[in-house]
Amino acid sequence: MGSAGRALLGWPVLRQVLERDARGLGATARSARTESLAPRTRDSDEVVRSVCPYCAVGCGQLVHVRDGRITDIEGDPDSPVSQGCLCPKGAATYQLVTGSYRVHNVLYRRPHGTEWEVIPLERAMDMVAERVMRTRAETWEELNDDGKPLRRTLGFAHLGGATLDNEENYLIKKLFTALGAIQIENQARI
Repeated sequence: MGSAGRALLGWPVLRQVLERDARGLGATARSARTESLAPRTRDSDEVVRSVCPYCAVGCGQLVHVRDGRITDIEGDPDSPVSQGCLCPKGAATYQLVTGSYRVHNVLYRRPHGTEWEVIPLERAMDMVAERVMRTRAETWEELNDDGKPLRRTLGFAHLGGATLDNEENYLIKKLFTALGAIQIENQARI
């Protein structure tokens, strides 16, 4: 048989007809590429249990790590919440974490600016802290009109996300209460 004949036999549909595998579920569906594939989870150095970051359900995830890098994220079958299942967003967590489109720098756009600039994380944290303290000082209410103590600010508030656990919400509540905020809300998971 010539090279053209061998090429035709390499064509999956022709193999299906010759081997009477109409559904293409048997050996006719296999190729050298198919045989070379292996799951990303097979060579993990460690598997770390985590929780999906998207909503308040708290589905369990298994994060597979090799050489300090995430190689895959899948549902945790031992999770009493999700029993190994993930919704489409949870199943896409791997792309969220490792996607090439993910920003790895702090971006800052000055007031009335049109361009983003990269700034160090430490500078960004200092800017946030300075603005919180300035807003607190400018909007602080020590007493009401009757001279009764208020000790509060309405200059900022906190709205927590569903991915925060009870311990994180407890600490955030303590922080914002200490800062004098009274508008503190969250969607804590159970």
